[in-house]
Amino acid sequence: MINRIRDIRKQKGMTLAEVALACNPSTTAQTIGRLETGTRNLSLAWMNRIGAALGVDPETLVKSDDVQPPQVIAKLTESGAESLSSPRDAILPTELVDGSALVCLSIETSQGEYRGGDQLWMRQVAPEDAGNLINRDVLAPRSGGRFAFGRLIDRQGTLVGLLPPGIGQRQIVIDNPPWLAVAEMLVRKL
Repeated sequence: MINRIRDIRKQKGMTLAEVALACNPSTTAQTIGRLETGTRNLSLAWMNRIGAALGVDPETLVKSDDVQPPQVIAKLTESGAESLSSPRDAILPTELVDGSALVCLSIETSQGEYRGGDQLWMRQVAPEDAGNLINRDVLAPRSGGRFAFGRLIDRQGTLVGLLPPGIGQRQIVIDNPPWLAVAEMLVRKL
C-alpha cells in the first residue's frame, strides 16, 4: 500500500506543522514527514489520527498498488498549460469533505448560470451556520418533501431568504429549515 498523505495535505493547503498540530494528541512535523515518505510505518492508529487532522476518512490515506488513480499531470498558468515536475494523485473532492454529508442537485433545465445536465455537489450545514453562506447558492428542504434552491440573501432568526436563479422569480422565505446545503462543486460534461 502506498500512502497519499502528502497529496491530501497539499490539496488541503496544509503544512507538515499544521497537520502535526491538528493531530490529537499533537505530534511533530518531522514525524508527519516520515509517515508521508514511508520512512516510518503508517499504523492504523496513525491513519486515524492523521485522517482526523486532515478531515478525511482514514481509508483515503492509502491506495492500492494495483489501481492507478486519476493523476494531476499539468497546470494552466498565464503562459498556458505547463507540466508538473512530477504527476500527483488527483484527490476527488468527495474524499476531502470534512465529515459533512454531501448531496447532489441534478440540473435538468438551464437556469441562471446552470445548464441542463449539470450536477451541483453540495455540503450540508446546520442552519445556524447560514450567516457564513450569504451570497452563496444553497438548497433548503421545505415542508411536504419539497426543496428550495437559490442564492442565500438573508437570514434573520429562523427565517432564511433565497433568491432563485431564474429571471423574474420571487424571493423564497423558509422558516426554520432543518439544514442547508451549500454549493461546493459544479460538474459539467463538455
